[in-house]
Amino acid sequence: MTLNINGNAAGSGAGTREDLIESLLDEMTPWDPRERMSAFKSFLSGSLSLIHIHVLTILEVEGPLSMGRLAEELDVSVASATGIVSRMEQRRLVERRHDDADRRVVVVHPTKVGGEVFARLRRHRRNRLKKLLGQLSDTELTAFLTGLRAMRRARSATRPRRGSTEGQGS
Repeated sequence: MTLNINGNAAGSGAGTREDLIESLLDEMTPWDPRERMSAFKSFLSGSLSLIHIHVLTILEVEGPLSMGRLAEELDVSVASATGIVSRMEQRRLVERRHDDADRRVVVVHPTKVGGEVFARLRRHRRNRLKKLLGQLSDTELTAFLTGLRAMRRARSATRPRRGSTEGQGS
């Protein structure tokens, strides 16, 4: 079932609110194996593995971390984290530095190359989306923008407040 521009489920008359939500979910979440494979090939762009993306994401969110703390975040041993970081250093994605306060502590920092990974992926995604959006009519673009803005408002309204324990421990 697809959703037409008037907000009614195509071919089903008015449809219930739940039907509309299910139709929207069907439109927003399909991901067949070919699409998934294409996305990962594009996303990984050569020598960048999922674990490397994970490490870079953690460093982007948390900032530079000690090897021990990074291992905890990855849920791996320090020895495994050391191997991961070594391979990432070879690709110039991260660098290890000794902590100024305690030289025994090794801290992992993203490099400029590592920091550029997500900017490159954002540009690639934006360019692909631009091509897709170019296929829509002005009416469809306007309706889509209205819907996306509504989704952003709903997401903001349901986001847990700072210091809230909502969503923890489940």
